[in-house]
Amino acid sequence: MKTRLLLFPSLVIFLFFSCKQEKKTPEGPTQMEKVMAIHDEVMPKMGKLGKLVGELKAKVDTTETGLQYEAAMKDLQGANTAMMDWMMNFGDRFDSEEILEGKELTEQKQLWLDEEEEKVRALRDQINQSLENAEALLQKEE
Repeated sequence: MKTRLLLFPSLVIFLFFSCKQEKKTPEGPTQMEKVMAIHDEVMPKMGKLGKLVGELKAKVDTTETGLQYEAAMKDLQGANTAMMDWMMNFGDRFDSEEILEGKELTEQKQLWLDEEEEKVRALRDQINQSLENAEALLQKEE
């Protein structure tokens, strides 16, 4: 009887540790962290984008150069709209635990994250390109 009493807790402890899932620690950033890093990279540029829109708007007229300013301004506005749309869509697809705490994603949400990673990379390129074009156009004038 005494042996059974000693054996039972040992068995319970053994089963507990053998059945416990090991939490995998990812090496490097997760895909969600990569997506958010791209967002965090371009988000600070939104203020500069707005400033450039204002500068370009003041120079828009019917001349050829004025039309170039208008085109650059519309590119910047399009990039701004794309960023706002992406953030809203992303927020609709993922909750804060998934975004900030690394909560495991369902199979469907993993597919969505793959899509969102492509979208945010394209968005980064769109924002950077529109900023470069606007700055180059404004520097030509100087």
